[in-house]
Amino acid sequence: MSPEHGARRSQVVMVEPALTQLAKLTASETHRLDRTIVAISANPDLGTEVPGTLLRDYADEVDGVRVIYYVTALRTITIVAYVEA
Repeated sequence: MSPEHGARRSQVVMVEPALTQLAKLTASETHRLDRTIVAISANPDLGTEVPGTLLRDYADEVDGVRVIYYVTALRTITIVAYVEA
């Protein structure tokens, strides 16, 4: 990686349940969630592993946001299964 460029972020995709939850959020909640999604895309290891699954659970206590997601094998796509703000 050249010094001029930062680490590559993964692409974030939301599955239907997350999209349904997203549609119910206020503008403020969506803004808080956006910051969390950016952080996860830059560092998919932020969340803790959910035992016995491929899922990770990330809760940002400051913004009051929780995201459950998993990352593809090549770490290029982060798939969001659940959002809470």
